[in-house]
Amino acid sequence: MPYVIAQPCIDVMDKSCIEECPVDCIYEGGRKLYINAKECIDCGACEPVCPVEAISQDRRVPDDQTEFVQDNIRFFTEVLPGRDVPLGAPGGSHSTGVIGVDTPFVTGQ
Repeated sequence: MPYVIAQPCIDVMDKSCIEECPVDCIYEGGRKLYINAKECIDCGACEPVCPVEAISQDRRVPDDQTEFVQDNIRFFTEVLPGRDVPLGAPGGSHSTGVIGVDTPFVTGQ
């Protein structure tokens, strides 16, 4: 996964990163944003605009937030609460709109 959104985004969701993303790969959960690794082109445009510095490359996530690497993957590969199937790679967040729910990991934070 090229880029990951970690703990500082929870309950902040500034969304500046969504506006900067040229491929529309950042999705909105209930309390946090998530980057779809299958759609991300690893351009890094999202990272410098995040006001809370929640975005980083997966190998540069702070040691105390490494669980967010797997959690970003789970958001797209596991069935989220209230849904019947995993999101997968739907081709951009504009096509899905706000997802409105988070992974159990983020819900428990």
